[in-house]
Amino acid sequence: MTAPTKIIVIGAGICGLSAAIWLRRAGHEVTLVDREGPGAGASYGNAGLLAQWAMVPVNTPDLLTTGLKYLVNPGSPLFMQWSYLPRLAPWLARFVAKANARDCRRAIEALIPLVTDSVDQHVALTKGTRAEKWVAGSDFGYAYPTRAAFDDDDYAWGFKRSCGMEPDIFEGDAVREIEPMLGPATQCLAVLKGHGHITDPGAYMADLAKVLCDEGGTYRQAEVMDITLSDGRIRAVETDQGPIACDHAVLAAGIWSKPLMRKLGIKVHLEAERGYHLHFRNPSQMPRNPLMISQGKFAVNPMATGLRCAGTVELGGIEKGPSRGPIELIRKHAKAVFPDLRYDSIKEWMGFRPTTPDSLPLMGELGGTGVFAAFGHQHVGLTAGPKTGRIVAGLIGGQRPNLDMKPYDANRFQTSAR
Repeated sequence: MTAPTKIIVIGAGICGLSAAIWLRRAGHEVTLVDREGPGAGASYGNAGLLAQWAMVPVNTPDLLTTGLKYLVNPGSPLFMQWSYLPRLAPWLARFVAKANARDCRRAIEALIPLVTDSVDQHVALTKGTRAEKWVAGSDFGYAYPTRAAFDDDDYAWGFKRSCGMEPDIFEGDAVREIEPMLGPATQCLAVLKGHGHITDPGAYMADLAKVLCDEGGTYRQAEVMDITLSDGRIRAVETDQGPIACDHAVLAAGIWSKPLMRKLGIKVHLEAERGYHLHFRNPSQMPRNPLMISQGKFAVNPMATGLRCAGTVELGGIEKGPSRGPIELIRKHAKAVFPDLRYDSIKEWMGFRPTTPDSLPLMGELGGTGVFAAFGHQHVGLTAGPKTGRIVAGLIGGQRPNLDMKPYDANRFQTSAR
């Protein structure tokens, strides 16, 4: 390892928390800074799945055809705030351009090493700490209305199988023997063994911040305003509470990394996919394991605080509040697949998934600035966060990771913002 240095980690979501903990374990002086608190954004509101099976991105080769069908169908899991389209158009054009067989395969090959060992990475991060109680092993089921609907999903299942993920298939009444909570709307269930989930993402993030402090790191709630460079290298992070001197910084603020990149003179191609969840409090039933509801494209997770249904995609920026369409879609399909579910109340939530045109995160040093990127994970932030943090911590310490870093190159979209 190189000599211990002062490092500021910006953003207390799963990527920032993981990077901060691994950097502290390597002996560095680490300060984690976030304006709202640990896991206040997507790391809190996600589905809580350790999605080791999620190596296929949204922009598959059939994106354009499927996307157009979805956009004209109010009952689809894809939504658009049309007033935002002029601002979204340049990013959307790049995103659609990557929806071809070659680029999709490249993305899949890059996602496989990031996601397929997620449970092991979360265990390594938390073992022996106060946070380990939130990491649970589980199977994972895909709920389909028919066997034909499962067969239609063969593109994604082909890649899962190539990674050794062969599902057990249950049909008809056998579905309810595996998951009694599922009603007759589900006639096919594909189950993957040996996966995992987080039983309370918000509490998990809060405990990870405490783990950092337990191990000698520092957490500060402050808003990062700017990054000070001298001769092209970082010297301090400017906050609303004053400057914090540092030798390196990790930028792990999710969608909020975009304006901070502009402070470095870099325009990054990053947009927000607005995701939603419904959290059912005191539910009368819980599934035995997490599920993916194929018709509504949302995940179901039995958590310590209730039942969470999370998913859908809405394109529309970060300025406007929640839309009713995605919330009602989840509500409608949840009622259809869980006809006997009763509950005390529902909590609604909306957050932002940071998404790049090629569906891959940015990891590594930005030029020679000493600032390292760790953001842009689209749908797999919680899944890949611990490994991302570990990789970035190793890069700062001069360690070469045992995977090709080229697909995640933090400078691959770099254009001047000035």
